[in-house]
Amino acid sequence: QVQLVESGGGLVQAGGSLTLSCAASGRTFSSSTNAMGWFRQAPGKEREFVAAIRWSGFSTYYAASVKGRFTISRDNAKNMVYLQMNSLKLEDTAVYFCAARSRKIGTPPLSPGQYDYWGQGTQVTVSS
Repeated sequence: QVQLVESGGGLVQAGGSLTLSCAASGRTFSSSTNAMGWFRQAPGKEREFVAAIRWSGFSTYYAASVKGRFTISRDNAKNMVYLQMNSLKLEDTAVYFCAARSRKIGTPPLSPGQYDYWGQGTQVTVSS
């Protein structure tokens, strides 16, 4: 059983910054996880890819809409993954979810169907 819990969401003005955290639990999480990802879902819209990072190695992936503004990082020893969000825009407003893939994948995991576990989400609201 793997559980993911997001935190760090809140209200921020456009141009500001927030850091989201995802804490993973499970006795074998570190040894079984291949990649972690962040997705977001705005009201009336489909869940969309934001960023992903492999649990081993240095590969990271970003959606074009956040590239250059968001940074995904990890701390394997603490079973944590982070999303540093800078220069926030109104369109970044959404519920943000972290996700984990427990199986090896040779291509970038950029779609929700490629992940096995999900957190409950944390709200990020960007105001003008």
